[in-house]
Amino acid sequence: MLLTPHSSPRPRAARPRAARPRTAARRLKSALLASAVSVCLVAASAPAAPLGVGDRLFPYLGNPGYDVASYDLSFTYSGSNSKPLQAVTTIDAWTTASLDRINLDFAHGAVESVEVDGRPATFESAGDDLVVTPEDALMPGSWTRITVRHTSDPVGADGRDGGWVRTTDGLAMANQADVAHLVFPCNDHPSDKAMFTIRITAPDDYTAVANGLPAGADRSGGTTTWTYRTQHPMATELAQVSIGRSTVLHRDGPHGLPVRDVVPTKDREALEPWLKKTPDQIAWMEKKVGPYPFETYGVLMAQADTGFELETQTLSLFEKDLFTEPGYPKWYIESIMVHELSHQWFGDSVSPRTWSDLWLNEGHATWYEALYAQEKGGYTLQERMKAAYGASDRWRAAGGPPALPKAPEPGEKISIFRPNVYDGAALVLYALRQEIGQKAFERVERDWVRDHQDSTATTADFRQLAEEVSGRDLGDFFQAWLYGEKTPPMPGHPDWKPTAAAEKGAKTSPVPQAPKAP
Repeated sequence: MLLTPHSSPRPRAARPRAARPRTAARRLKSALLASAVSVCLVAASAPAAPLGVGDRLFPYLGNPGYDVASYDLSFTYSGSNSKPLQAVTTIDAWTTASLDRINLDFAHGAVESVEVDGRPATFESAGDDLVVTPEDALMPGSWTRITVRHTSDPVGADGRDGGWVRTTDGLAMANQADVAHLVFPCNDHPSDKAMFTIRITAPDDYTAVANGLPAGADRSGGTTTWTYRTQHPMATELAQVSIGRSTVLHRDGPHGLPVRDVVPTKDREALEPWLKKTPDQIAWMEKKVGPYPFETYGVLMAQADTGFELETQTLSLFEKDLFTEPGYPKWYIESIMVHELSHQWFGDSVSPRTWSDLWLNEGHATWYEALYAQEKGGYTLQERMKAAYGASDRWRAAGGPPALPKAPEPGEKISIFRPNVYDGAALVLYALRQEIGQKAFERVERDWVRDHQDSTATTADFRQLAEEVSGRDLGDFFQAWLYGEKTPPMPGHPDWKPTAAAEKGAKTSPVPQAPKAP
């Protein structure tokens, strides 16, 4: 998902490809914005300016000239979720161009000092960028370490949602699509994935959990420092830190996979019936697309009013109230759990090269959510897709075609998460299955997550794979379904037609939105 809106609980009558992961990422650095790299080569005397990697939807997101290998994040939490955390961010990176300056994305914290390779560096802000000037220019192919001492403010920035999420007992993170840089300095674009070590120091009566596996908990002077490390690269928008009065529950998943869930301590018994479903859900997904791609998985149930769930890598974020509010059928809640779980393959392990490739994340997560709902709740995939077909022309007009979404509204960056990248994109997958047959389609799904594991991929990569597997030229098919202003005829369903425009104020999703949890 990014931010997966809640859908209505009511059933309707409700061969490895070319580049290796790091090589592909480096190629992207050059290919996305060669012009931006050249901008980065300006002399240090020129005014500092925000840069970007040229993303069509977020032109100033990310930065050219380097490829991050790892982040080491340290946060010190005082016990108040309205006070800035003290933080240290250390970035290890390879330079891909000569750099007089290094631009980092960082826009919501006080910077105390910056070092480059152990030596003090000057710094200033430009837009959402922290512009660092080292003592000496960095040459191409250099290994460099950037250390920033700063604060990380959990109170929202100028009405911008995301970054830290304040819960009733602490904090969590929701960094999608473009707000990890409100939490820590970074190259905040999914094309530059990296390894993470995350350390959180908090009073002893708090529990801290982050992406990856635990690597120690050191107690001293009334505080505990918790350390976690990822074993696979991760995009900045998928980082997660939970600090709260929580309990961590452990169980085994398929093949001995460690599953750990983070829940409010007082609610652990009430939530257990939901949590124990996760191992079987992982096994269900593995039967569909292959082995789970990471070192652990779990559910973080936060006491927060977000209006969404989020697929943060190895630890998906959910509102606790989704599981405790009356009125949601069990099959519906489980299908939302599967939506976020499926993102671990589609979106987390295989990340979008640009944000215009978002349909590959959300379309696939919606697809497996719908398949699961069909098996568990009797709401058939065909019913859902027929309803989506009826609304698809309206969605395309409002938000753009699935692979060419309109830019986000000013001040509403998450508005790229429209129906056209959820059910509208799942409709493209349904059409593809109709076009090439179920057997070929299922092979495409498995090969996709295998070939691009721990990397990034594009819409063009998906088309190439579908053509290889099916042995057909699918150029016209994908052009029409992914970029057309109007929805093409559905293969095998000539009777499917667009429905009349909804009345003003009416819902346009085939599965109406559920009320936002209080």
